[in-house]
Amino acid sequence: MTNTTRRQFLKSSIAAGSAIALSGPSALSRRDERPRKRPNLVFVFPDQMRGQAMGFLKEDPALTPCLDRFASESVVFTQAVSNYPVCSPYRAMLMTGRMPHANGVLANCNSNGAAYGYELSQGARCWSDLLRDEGYSLGYIGKWHLDSPRKPWVKSGNNSERFAWNEWCAPERRHGFDFWYSYGTYDNHNAPEYWTTNAPRDKRVKIDQWSPEHEADRAIEYIRNEGGSYRDEQKPFALVVSMNPPHMPYQLVPEKYVDRYADKTAEDLINRKNVKLDADTRGSRLARKQIKNYFAMVTGVDEQFGRIVGALDEAGLSDDTIVVFTSDHGNCLGCHEQVSKNVHYEESMRVPFLIRWPGRIKPRRDDLLLSTPDIYPTLLDLMGLGEKIPDEVDGVSHAPLLLTGDGVRPTSQWYMWVPYGQPAWGRRGVRTHSHTLMISKTEGQPNEVVLHDNAADPFQLKNIAEEQPEIVERLVKKELNRWLEKSGDPWLGS
Repeated sequence: MTNTTRRQFLKSSIAAGSAIALSGPSALSRRDERPRKRPNLVFVFPDQMRGQAMGFLKEDPALTPCLDRFASESVVFTQAVSNYPVCSPYRAMLMTGRMPHANGVLANCNSNGAAYGYELSQGARCWSDLLRDEGYSLGYIGKWHLDSPRKPWVKSGNNSERFAWNEWCAPERRHGFDFWYSYGTYDNHNAPEYWTTNAPRDKRVKIDQWSPEHEADRAIEYIRNEGGSYRDEQKPFALVVSMNPPHMPYQLVPEKYVDRYADKTAEDLINRKNVKLDADTRGSRLARKQIKNYFAMVTGVDEQFGRIVGALDEAGLSDDTIVVFTSDHGNCLGCHEQVSKNVHYEESMRVPFLIRWPGRIKPRRDDLLLSTPDIYPTLLDLMGLGEKIPDEVDGVSHAPLLLTGDGVRPTSQWYMWVPYGQPAWGRRGVRTHSHTLMISKTEGQPNEVVLHDNAADPFQLKNIAEEQPEIVERLVKKELNRWLEKSGDPWLGS
């Protein structure tokens, strides 16, 4: 973990001109000496897309022609992670730039979490609040999942008499987004439902279309903005498109995407050695049954992302728009016998992270250990608003590194999982370029310690904690404890 503070980082950023002085002449484009308006932002993130599932990386055999092309125009952070790899905690870190014990979202926003107040605070100073105050038009399309259900629960496919997931987000809780086409969490991908900007809690729009395609349609309309019907044409805009696939149920995907893998068997598609293909286990059965559907969803998301990027190009907005593609977490899908996410394994933690800004960011691959809270300050710093970032933000701006290739690099990323209502217990860990450490604490039981050498054992098949106690000790003292102290995590004293 770097010892450099966010404030120091921003000072060095500004001193180096890495905030680009967007209210004055650009430091990166000497051809145009006119004042530049602030850039637009388009932030696209599907749910549960693991970082290995992009064709150009040649890891998973997923077909992603649009992302392959986009990667050639972008900085690709190959080691980006979701530090708490499950929906709501990631989303709260993304919006606030703060770690879970600071932002209050310690587990998923559902009827279990509601009992402990797990939801995005209305008073949080999100990056979208800041952009609204700076004159941006803001749009949010798709999955939100940052409000806890309240009784009487909304009648929804994801809600039953005993348990609830989905909830309406009241206008005063939308953190500056003035165009709203969203839902809490709802998993019928072929028949999605949305609350529109002015819709009350009991009125949703029901759609007969695959949700990523429909959300891309809405995003394209927002970008084109015909007749000024979506946003103020005179203002810069920020648009978030939060797609649910490739989240389960995996079979809810158009056949045209499954057909692209028609000549592939499960053995062709499952190349990860941590899936027990030779055994009849729960994990191997899941992988065999759903891997083709999962990759088909990835291919479908890729195509819809390509349509959104194409709309920017057609509208002549590409040079003025920062585009990000990432995911809230990955997906094990049978790896290590795990069903999905919320664990320390690579398939769960590693996520795509591609960022494009033509003429400002030089395309390349970078192994920066990017953490989720870093996204907020990095984007705002890139957009010329580094001095506006609240002091309480835990993340660090990597704008200097994006713009110049130089910058302070963290030596680790933290990992956590918290049981509902037990903030001092659960799993904590760190990930470096070479190792992943995970320590699990359960009240009344001995600690479980797991250490993987990710360089020598990329599929994390062997726990070497007992063989390498000195590495465990070093990672705890020099990396993990610093992260936990920074966030005031009570796990340290449990």
